[in-house]
Amino acid sequence: MSSSSSNSPEPGQDENRQNGDVSPVADPAPPPKARAGLLRSSAITGSMTFVSRMLGLVRDVVLAHVFGPGDGSDAFFLAFKIPNFLRRLFAEGAFNQAFVPVLSEYRSQRTLAEVQTLINVVAAYLGTILLVISAVVVAAAPLVAWPIAYGFTDEPAKFALFVDMLRITFPYLFLISMTAFAGSILNSYDRFAVPALTPSLLNISLIGSALILSPYFDQPEIALAWGVLIAGIGQFLFQLPFLARMRLLPKPRFERGHEGVSRILRLMMPALFGVSVSQINLLLDTVIASLLVSGSVSWLYFSERLMDLPLGIFAVAVATVVLPSLSRRHAEKSSHEFAALLDWAFRLILLIAIPASLALVLLAQPMIITLFQNDNFDVFDVTQVTLSLQAYALGLTAFMAIKVFAPGYYARQNTSTPVRIGIVAMVVNMFLNILLVFVLDFAHTGLALATSLAAFLNAGLLLFGLWRGGIYQFQPGWGLFLARMLLANVLMAGMLVWAAGDWRMWLEWPVAQRASMLAVVCVGGLVTYLAVLFLTGMRAADFRRQA
Repeated sequence: MSSSSSNSPEPGQDENRQNGDVSPVADPAPPPKARAGLLRSSAITGSMTFVSRMLGLVRDVVLAHVFGPGDGSDAFFLAFKIPNFLRRLFAEGAFNQAFVPVLSEYRSQRTLAEVQTLINVVAAYLGTILLVISAVVVAAAPLVAWPIAYGFTDEPAKFALFVDMLRITFPYLFLISMTAFAGSILNSYDRFAVPALTPSLLNISLIGSALILSPYFDQPEIALAWGVLIAGIGQFLFQLPFLARMRLLPKPRFERGHEGVSRILRLMMPALFGVSVSQINLLLDTVIASLLVSGSVSWLYFSERLMDLPLGIFAVAVATVVLPSLSRRHAEKSSHEFAALLDWAFRLILLIAIPASLALVLLAQPMIITLFQNDNFDVFDVTQVTLSLQAYALGLTAFMAIKVFAPGYYARQNTSTPVRIGIVAMVVNMFLNILLVFVLDFAHTGLALATSLAAFLNAGLLLFGLWRGGIYQFQPGWGLFLARMLLANVLMAGMLVWAAGDWRMWLEWPVAQRASMLAVVCVGGLVTYLAVLFLTGMRAADFRRQA
C-alpha cells in the first residue's frame, strides 16, 4: 500500500533534484518499502514514551516520599497543572491536530521550499503569541491566580506560594509549545522516537529538583517549580539538532496572509477546545478540588498520574502515529483506507484500554501502597487516592478512544463537529460535578467520576458522528474480536483478584516484598490475558498495517 507521501521529496531531496543531483542526502527518509508499519511505529513511539512514563512514575514516588500531600504540594500540583495541561493541549492536542494535516498536505503536494516557508512562518507567529501571553501572565500572576486557586484565598501563605510558583512555571507554555511544534515536524516525517522520548527530561528535572534543590529553599516545594522551567528549556533545545539534520530547522520570519498559516489558525482555534475536553475537565476538577479539604488536589494528582500511565504510553503513541497517516489518506482521497485505519486504531485501543482499566480498579490499593505509602503518605491518603483512581480508571477506555476518534475529524480538517461535541461533554461534566460533589457529597471522588462519565459521552458522540457520516465503518471480524476480549478480560480479572488477596496485608509488608509481589501479580495478569488471546487465535500479525 503506497501513499503520495512515499513519492514526495523528503528534506533535502528537492534542491538536489533541481541541481540535477540525485545522490543520497544526509538522513534521507527510507524508501517506501522500508517504511515502518503502523504497529511498529506505534511500538517505537510507545517504547520511548514508556521510558518517559516510567521516569514519571519514579518522579511521583519521589514527590510522595519527599513531600507527601499537604499545602505546599497542593500549591505546586495546581501550579504544575497549568503548564502540564498546556503540554497536553499543545503537544498532544490542538496544535498537533491542526498543524500536522496541513504540513502533511504540503509535504505531499508542495516543494521543499514551500514546506520550509510554512515552518518558518508558523514558528514566527506561534513563538511571538506565546511570548506575549507568557509575559502578561507572569506580570499579572496574582490576578490570574485568583480564579484558578480561589480555594486557597482564605489561606494567604498558601495562595502567595501558588502565585510565586505560577510565575516560575508559566513560561513553560512557550517552551513546551515550541517543543511540540518541533515534535510535530518530526512526527510528520515519521521520526517518532525523539518526540516521544523528550518528556523524559521533565521527569529527570523534577526528580533532581526534589532531591537536590529543595533543601536550599525555605519552602522546599518551590524547587519543583524551577524544575519545570529548567525542563522546558532542555526539552526545546533537545529536538533542534534533529530538525537541523533533516534541513527543516525553523528560521522564524513573518509573512502576512500566508495560506498555510491561515488554515492552521482556523483549525487550531476551535481545536484548542474540541480535542482537549477531557484535559479541560481534569483541569476543572483540580480547580474545584482547591475548594475542598486540604490534600484533595494532591489525591487527585496521584490518582490521575496512575491513570495517565497507560493513557500516555499507549493511546498517545497510537494517536501520534495515526494522525499523519490519516492526513495522508485524506489527501489521497482514499476513504476506504481512512475508515480501515480508524477501525484498526480503535481495536488496538480496546485491546489495551479494557485490561488496563480493570487492573487499575482491582489493584488500586496494592499499587498505591507499594508506590506511595510512607510516613508522609499515610493509610488515609491511600484510601482517598484509591477512590479517585478507581473512578478515573472507569473512564480509561473513553479517554483512550477520544485520542483516536478526534484525529478522525482533524485529519479531515473538520473542527466544528468536535467542538459541538466538546461543549455538550463540558456542560454535562460540570452538571455531574455539582451533583456528585456538592449534592451527593462524593468529594474529590465525585470529580473523578464526573470526568469519566463525561469522557464516555464525548467518545460516544465522536464515534457516532464518524459512523453516521460514513467516515468510520466497522470492519469484518468485530464479533469474534469482542468474544476473545471478553473471555481474556474475565479470566485476567479473576487471576488478579486471587493473586492480590486482601489489600490490608500489603500494609504490613516491607517495601521490597510489596514491589516484588506487585510485579508478580501484574506479570501474572498480563500473561493470563495474552495467553487467552493467543489460545483463541489472536495474533500480532492481525494488527500490522503499512504506514
